[in-house]
Amino acid sequence: KAVQEGSSFIKLKILVKNEIVAYGVDKDSYDMNRTGQHLSAKEFNQSIKEEGSIVVDMRNYYESEVGKFENAITPDIHRSQELLPAVEDLLSDDRDKKVHLYCTGGIRCEKASAYLLKKGFKDVYQLDGGIIQYAHDIKKENIPSSFIGKNFVFDDRLGEKITDDVIGKCHQCRETCDQHVNCSNDACHILFIQCEDCATKYDKCCSDDCKDFNALDIEAQRKLRKDIDKKVSSAKLSTKFRPKLYKLFNYWK
Repeated sequence: KAVQEGSSFIKLKILVKNEIVAYGVDKDSYDMNRTGQHLSAKEFNQSIKEEGSIVVDMRNYYESEVGKFENAITPDIHRSQELLPAVEDLLSDDRDKKVHLYCTGGIRCEKASAYLLKKGFKDVYQLDGGIIQYAHDIKKENIPSSFIGKNFVFDDRLGEKITDDVIGKCHQCRETCDQHVNCSNDACHILFIQCEDCATKYDKCCSDDCKDFNALDIEAQRKLRKDIDKKVSSAKLSTKFRPKLYKLFNYWK
């Protein structure tokens, strides 16, 4: 049973891929027959509290900005292809320490742990079943949560509360908030965190430009969309897959 009720998916789409997690690293840089040791929720809680232990969030920045394990390293990465080299660099002086990895469902950590072990890290662990399984287990077994905030999910909910802590900030006003939304302007659709006050102020859009564009009638929008130079979209202002809205517009002055 889900931790939070609601319709998660509206359709099923099956694609054949060469690999489940496309980290973009050479196949010789990991061995899937040698992965990190799986830890249950209780074991993970105990192990990360040991002196010298390191916890690394193997998700993208927009996932960890609303929820993470306490004292976790959260790489400032917006897509998976950049993650493994960045983590290796962040941990370059910690190859002999206990490294604990976690992600949404555990899949990303399988390859990530194999990569780190191949790179010479001695003691690599991963959260069995990821945050999703962790949330079920701590509730079922009445275990204190070392994860704080929300678990970002890739469906219409965009988040599932694990604890009542709110660690995120609105990308427009910097008030405490953990609600991810997509810009209401379909030509933009950028993902960002928006509080209720800013949702009202910007009419659920990411900027005044998108708000004004969204207020146009459908025909006017279609005409502008045909001209790439006139199409209003905050997302196109950056080459990044998931740009940080507050940096695009310098909202956090």
